[in-house]
Amino acid sequence: MPFPYIHRMTDPSPSALRAALEWQIEMGVDAAIDPHPVNRFALPERMPAPARAAEPLPAPQAAPAATASDPVAEAERMAAAADSLAALRDAMAAYPWCDLRLGARNLVFCDGNPAARVMIIGEAPGREEDRQGKPFVGQAGQLLDRMLAAIEMDRASDDPDRAVYITNVLPWRPPSNRDPEPGEVAMMLPFLKRHVALAAPQILVCMGNHACGAVLGRRGITRLRGKWTEGFGLPVLPMLHPAYMLRQPLAKRDAWTDLLALKARLRH
Repeated sequence: MPFPYIHRMTDPSPSALRAALEWQIEMGVDAAIDPHPVNRFALPERMPAPARAAEPLPAPQAAPAATASDPVAEAERMAAAADSLAALRDAMAAYPWCDLRLGARNLVFCDGNPAARVMIIGEAPGREEDRQGKPFVGQAGQLLDRMLAAIEMDRASDDPDRAVYITNVLPWRPPSNRDPEPGEVAMMLPFLKRHVALAAPQILVCMGNHACGAVLGRRGITRLRGKWTEGFGLPVLPMLHPAYMLRQPLAKRDAWTDLLALKARLRH
């Protein structure tokens, strides 16, 4: 509805003009017109020149798909190129193929003394680990610290004989703490192997099923625990994960037996 022309207003104050406009809008006015009629169907005397057709845009270049190369082979290449723990951490942070990194706050690389004789390998970061960027710092990690203290070991010790070095199979937290998927483990396994090679521990402790699956290629932790075996060319002691012991307190008895076996092995 066009806005009717008002010839004259007795009160041209701003408030009166505003009131008039509001009244017109309320009546359904949606366009203003001139005082003189306009033939909107009349053709102009001179038609405008047609616009030049726009040149077609070049086809967008597709981004390289993540499946264009072998993620495992790329992980092996990047891991092999790392000549120090710091370089390995940078390589893992730059590795683009594992989607877990997209939902994680931090890359959880390690904690403890890299010169330690014992290297502990866990499964994957949980909520607290993701928040702090360190492995085994939640409830399970606090229990692990108490377990180690029982045999006079400490992740913060400067003494390699009493210290431990800790990492995980996966450096990023899986959503909702779900189990690691086989593809995720396969992608990160070259980095784990290189991590062990660079740290050069004398003994590996695999905490839980997923660590045993990655290092030993076997699962069934209740059968494997406490039995010395070999993985990555090193002696390996499979142990129950501390998180399992939080759910099953009676399992602490088996863990104590395994800790004593670790302590005895370190004496040799």
